[in-house]
Amino acid sequence: MYNIIKNRFLQVGFAIAMLFSASSCKDYLNIDRYFDDEFNIDSAFSNTRNMEAYMWGAASMFPDESNTIRFSYTPGPMATDEGFNGLTGTGVNNVYFGMDYVTGNISPDYYGVTSGAYNLNQWGRYYKIIRKCNSILENLDRPKDLSNYDRLRIESYTRFIRAYAYYNIIMDYGPAILLGDEVVKTNEQISYYDRPRATYDETMEYTCSEFEKAAQLMPRDISILDFGRPTQGAAYALIARLRLIHASPLFNGGPVANAYFGSWTRSTDNQHYVNQQYDDKRWAIAAAAAKRVMDLGRYKLYTVQADANTPALPEGVKSDPAFYGQFPNGAAGIDAFKSYSDIFTGEAVPSINPEVIWGRNTNYINQFISKGSFPPSLGGWGRFCVTQKVVDAYLMDDGRTKEEATVDGYYSESGFTTQARNFSGYPLNSGVYNMYANREMRFYASIGFNEAVWQAGSSSTLNNYTAKYYYQDADGRGGVTATSPDYPITGYVIKKFNHAMDAWQGTGARHIKKSYSIIRYAEILLSYAEALNNLKGSHTVQMGDQTYTISRDEESMKNAFNQVRYRAGLPGLTSMQLSNVSEMQKQIERERMVEFLWENRRYYDVRRWGIMEETEREPIIGMNPDGATKETYYRRVIPGTSSFLTRVVDKKLVWVPIPRAEMRRLPSLDQNPGY
Repeated sequence: MYNIIKNRFLQVGFAIAMLFSASSCKDYLNIDRYFDDEFNIDSAFSNTRNMEAYMWGAASMFPDESNTIRFSYTPGPMATDEGFNGLTGTGVNNVYFGMDYVTGNISPDYYGVTSGAYNLNQWGRYYKIIRKCNSILENLDRPKDLSNYDRLRIESYTRFIRAYAYYNIIMDYGPAILLGDEVVKTNEQISYYDRPRATYDETMEYTCSEFEKAAQLMPRDISILDFGRPTQGAAYALIARLRLIHASPLFNGGPVANAYFGSWTRSTDNQHYVNQQYDDKRWAIAAAAAKRVMDLGRYKLYTVQADANTPALPEGVKSDPAFYGQFPNGAAGIDAFKSYSDIFTGEAVPSINPEVIWGRNTNYINQFISKGSFPPSLGGWGRFCVTQKVVDAYLMDDGRTKEEATVDGYYSESGFTTQARNFSGYPLNSGVYNMYANREMRFYASIGFNEAVWQAGSSSTLNNYTAKYYYQDADGRGGVTATSPDYPITGYVIKKFNHAMDAWQGTGARHIKKSYSIIRYAEILLSYAEALNNLKGSHTVQMGDQTYTISRDEESMKNAFNQVRYRAGLPGLTSMQLSNVSEMQKQIERERMVEFLWENRRYYDVRRWGIMEETEREPIIGMNPDGATKETYYRRVIPGTSSFLTRVVDKKLVWVPIPRAEMRRLPSLDQNPGY
């Protein structure tokens, strides 16, 4: 078991009752063989092996990052405009905490039912991890058999683990209580434990600085057997993610920061928790942090070489002269469908995938996300939906928007296709709604729509199945196999994480093993383009031992952004888009929505951009589940379910609330605004 925890890196309350509870690690992840704070600390640090076991025991307490939908630790896709399901239960009847979150049911007293592995109250778990890390750092010199190599290695991972705990706090709760290296004592008066939160800036700077310190000592590469362990690149990539968030409108002064946090001050000294002064240099720091990852030369977008089954690039594209060049300078020579799809289906080996900067193996995707989207006729739930807004965001295969392609009929919301297609191993039926024809490859890789084929190739008896979501059809509302809420209430499900061989029923039904990308190189490229785009001036940035001079550079933006577009088989940016800051930002927002669909980025993106209220006010729209025919089904409607009708729009939904129990124990601890 030691090796399992060691090799699967990611597999307290600050208050006394949370930090020093008498329970063992088995209350978290059933690792009762490993040391907790209540075990004999002399044994924990008596030798190198025990200290390392203690360290990996702390690491194993992190939630599985793929747990974003059912029994989730974070609000995730269901808490934004990319995900939805028709489950009407609330409170104790709802296991989709993201839906609970946006319907106003999450409070300082309730974070979701606790019968699953997690709920939205992870504050205490993160502080327990932090305390364990501080104990390790305080006792680094105690093991007599500890070599200098082992010391540096354990210190680097411990600092990373601690920084990652603070990273999770700042992402979901905002400003943290910063403990530094302090190992909080036991059996002290409450006044000893009472201390205020740091500001957002202080939390951000501390977290990034700890990742920096960890990165200096961390390995650059790991073996295939150690997949899941972070590397130096993982630390740098998380810094790049945090620096982009820090530069974004919600946290960087200006009208958005003022509207959300202008009156939120620390009760102990009246200081603003979120700085109200704009700082242009933050964009330069974000760009430099992303560029540093790019300059490592270890990562690149995953691609599959084109073959006889790869569809030809669309003809006549004039918006991007480089489009027909060889990848990465154009879109030719690769199979765009496989290059994107294989990352998520298990086809690409994650441990050697050059795009995965940090990831982990997980059973959750098969157990829940795959089953949640599979048609009920094939043993799935058919309820993990995407919205019409997502479908509309995908471009046509020639790079035009659906609005642009409507002019010449290349896009149409009337009529049906007359010919079947099979490209890159993906079968597309004849008679499919024209809305779904001629779309970019990421659409087919990601979206399960009405009359799409589910290949289920490992089953010899239930395969190449066409799912039909019409009213009272097998997999639609009121169907034989689809009982409420097990049907796609929007008319679409997430198909992104399903391999063509995956099957739930039938002879030989099996699943391909999956991994989850915590952060991948495509994000770094788009983050770099976004940071450059928003710069107003030129800045010199010191990033570790490297110095960068950063300004808005259209050529650099184009080179980074277009790699992602070309990998999807699409033309790159036009000169007009590159030259216009607001238009470029729109392109980035669309690209991130499509590229990172259901990867738990959209929830954070719409918040940092300050558009969360705008996106939440837009009605969730899908096809008509009460339509029994093609003529009645293919109509845009608002789902008639309390899951949608009770959604709330509130600024407080930027962050999860701090547990009320913590607030009662610590008088100086301020709650997040709005709760």
